[in-house]
Amino acid sequence: MASLKTADIRNMSVEERNQKLKELRDELMHERGVSAMGGAPSSPGAIRALRLNIARILTVQKEEEKI
Repeated sequence: MASLKTADIRNMSVEERNQKLKELRDELMHERGVSAMGGAPSSPGAIRALRLNIARILTVQKEEEKI
């Protein structure tokens, strides 16, 4: 799971951002499900990285709403 750079997020269109946000949320739900069932995560930092990427996208969206 590569972390998204803020500059890359800003260069995305609104539709691309919404699609990426949906993908990240789906992946986070999957990772949490695996973790809840006692499975070992494929990458220990995956959940944290997903949450950070989601937060970055939401932050950029909020900033653009203010403009």
